[in-house]
Amino acid sequence: MICPGFKISTNALIESTAMLPKVEYIKPERVIGTNTAHCIQSGILYGYVGQLEYLVKKAKDELNRPCLVIGTGGMGELIASETDCIDILNPTLTLSGLAMLYKMNSAQLQEER
Repeated sequence: MICPGFKISTNALIESTAMLPKVEYIKPERVIGTNTAHCIQSGILYGYVGQLEYLVKKAKDELNRPCLVIGTGGMGELIASETDCIDILNPTLTLSGLAMLYKMNSAQLQEER
C-alpha cells in the first residue's frame, strides 16, 4: 500500500486551497474544532488515523492472520497516540535500515577491491 503521508496531505490541503493557514502538527484539544486551525489539525490527524486503522484491518483480513504493525517516521508518535493498531513504534526504522544497507554494501565493495 502506498498512501500520501501526514505532512504531504497537510501541505496539499493548505497549498491547494485559498486562505487556509499553515498549522502545527499537534493533537487538537477536540475532534470538533472551534476554529480553522483546529479543524485542519483534527481532520488531518483523525482522518489519517482512520485511514491507517482501515488499511491495517483490511490487510489483516486479506492475509487471514495476525500481523505486526510497526509505526515509523517523524509523525509516528503523534499517530500512535491515537490508535491501538500500531504494535511497535520506531521513528528511525527507515533510516536505520538505510544505514545497515550502506554498511553492508560498503563492506562488499571493499571485499571486491
